[in-house]
Amino acid sequence: MTIPVFGDKVENVKFKSRYGVHAIVEKNGNFCLVQAPNGAFFLPGGEIEPGESQEEALKRELIEEIGADDVIVGDFIGQANEYFYSSHRDQHYYNPAYFYSLNSFNIDKAPLEDFNKVIWFTYDEAVKLLKRGSHKWGLEAWKTKQINY
Repeated sequence: MTIPVFGDKVENVKFKSRYGVHAIVEKNGNFCLVQAPNGAFFLPGGEIEPGESQEEALKRELIEEIGADDVIVGDFIGQANEYFYSSHRDQHYYNPAYFYSLNSFNIDKAPLEDFNKVIWFTYDEAVKLLKRGSHKWGLEAWKTKQINY
């Protein structure tokens, strides 16, 4: 299976590798997105820290970003890679990202990070709003898996 790649690998630019893991957080037909302070929307998740498994990183990120605990990670949806520039960090990144469904979760606490907004959208709204091509791909791949079950 070919891993989809998004963004442009600009020649003569040094890209820093940043491995990420993200979840499709769905409840009652709505999808949780995180809105960064710059207004951009992303799937919940983030960088895998040294020594963490993908599942450990995902659970940590979900607590930090959306206040989710009692998370039971579900199926691996797939991997998508992306090249992008972060104006916030003034850095070019190569971002292999891993996407998972969730079997269950609770959101009854405030997120540990207070600078993002947590907003729920319909599927169509979420796909339209997501900034990164890899995140759109992750949500679309999740939907395809649901249809094929």
